[in-house]
Amino acid sequence: MAGTLITSSYLIPNAVLRISQRHLKILETCPRQFEYTFCDRLTLPMSPQQQSKTQLGSDFHLLMHQRELGLPIEPILARSPQLNTWMQAMLQTAPELFQTDAQTWRESEHVRTLEIGNYLFTAIYDLLILQPDRADIIDWKTYPLPRSKKNLDLDWQTRLYLYLLVETSDYPPKQIAFTYWFIQSIPQPKSVKISYTLKQHRQTKTDLLALLGQLTTYLDANQANREPFPQVAASTGLCQHCNFVARCGREQLDSPAPDTFTIDDLHQIPLLPI
Repeated sequence: MAGTLITSSYLIPNAVLRISQRHLKILETCPRQFEYTFCDRLTLPMSPQQQSKTQLGSDFHLLMHQRELGLPIEPILARSPQLNTWMQAMLQTAPELFQTDAQTWRESEHVRTLEIGNYLFTAIYDLLILQPDRADIIDWKTYPLPRSKKNLDLDWQTRLYLYLLVETSDYPPKQIAFTYWFIQSIPQPKSVKISYTLKQHRQTKTDLLALLGQLTTYLDANQANREPFPQVAASTGLCQHCNFVARCGREQLDSPAPDTFTIDDLHQIPLLPI
């Protein structure tokens, strides 16, 4: 039945709720989509083509993780020649990224958390490299370089990952950078490096607390009165690109929506406690 909620950690009073960058993206874009995705736990089928791309992206992340750990990678490479091509391209394009010394600490699939009230922020860093005077966050993207760097600056993955590292380490913002590597860029992988400032850090904190305040209000109203989360305004045009357009009763707005999930979204989804 539409609007009926199932039991989840979001609805348990005083539970600590895990929040990832994807939660923040969806909450900021459309609270109702957040409710459907994380409270109702509605899942959407993927096309065979998307399943293939998703699996290839997951395999590449696993490949880089295994290589970083010094574990055998041949079984992973055997799954697709593309994986070896991407890995060799990265090694040739940025060999310095894989060099280390006695003063460098590095870890693949590094997890950091920060608890604020009843919310536990979680970030999984594809590769974190720490040196005495600097920290570098590396993120693999198995698609070409996007047109706009500004969107990356404002993306909640960028903002949350930088924020968490500052809050859970001794590095000041100016000593931290976030670098995205876009593996499928032609003719070779391309990167976008994003620096960080104290001003940005303070703004992220303000925006995070504001979103948490909104989420708490929505959850309390939903818990007490079964009040649904707010919908995004139809005038934004976002509904026609949402998989839940029919569930929201807005299918008359335009044609069927394309799948809004990306390989990166799926890779970053943390398992929520039940």
